[in-house]
Amino acid sequence: MIAGPEIQQWAELGVLANIDAVADSNGWDKLLPPAIADIHKFDGHYVAVPVNVHRINWMWINKSILNEVNGGRVPENWDDFFSFLDNARNAGYTALAHGGQDWQDATVFEQVALGTGGADWYQQAFVQLDPEALASPKMIEALSTFKKLRSYMDAGMPGRDWNLATSLVIEGKAAVQIMGDWAKGSSAPPAKRRTRTTSVPPFPAQRMPLRSMSTLS
Repeated sequence: MIAGPEIQQWAELGVLANIDAVADSNGWDKLLPPAIADIHKFDGHYVAVPVNVHRINWMWINKSILNEVNGGRVPENWDDFFSFLDNARNAGYTALAHGGQDWQDATVFEQVALGTGGADWYQQAFVQLDPEALASPKMIEALSTFKKLRSYMDAGMPGRDWNLATSLVIEGKAAVQIMGDWAKGSSAPPAKRRTRTTSVPPFPAQRMPLRSMSTLS
C-alpha cells in the first residue's frame, strides 16, 4: 500500500494505471470528500483506491483522572496540556500512555508538528518538503515539544503495542493517550465501559482533522 504524497510520486514515474472507469461506475466523486478524492488522483484522473480513512489527532483521556487532577477541564492548548500531564504525574499516574514503536512515534510527532506549526507550515514542511520550512524555528519548536513529551511516559513504553497503551488509560493507570480513532475498537474492555471511562477530544491547538489513509494502487 502507498498513501499521501507517495501516490503522486509513483504516478509521475508512470507506473500507476488510470482507474477512472471504476471510479465513475461507482460514483467516487459523489461519495468521497474532495480533499480525499484529490489525493487519489493524478492529473485529474484516479490512480489509487482509498481503502480506509482514519482521523489520528485524538486524545484518549481517562475521565476519572481528568476530574481528579484537572477539575474535569479538557486541555485546549499546549500550556493546558502540559499542566494536565504535570498534575497527573504528580498524582502518581503515568501521565502519557505510549508505545515506543516507529509508527506510533511518527503518529505523535505528526500531531505535535501540526499543533505547534499550524496547517500551512505543516503542508510546506511535510508535503512540499520545503527546505526553509524544514530548517525553520517552527521545526525546532516541534522537535523540542516532541522531546518534552518523552518525560511523561513510563519505563515500559519502549516496544509497547498501541492497544496495551490504550488499556492503561481505560484501567485508570494512565491519564491520556495520543492515538487515532481505531483505539475505540480496542479489544481490551467492553465498548460500554470504554465509552463511560474515556473522553476523546482533538489534540491541543488543532481545529482540523489529521487523517491517515490506506490506499491500493
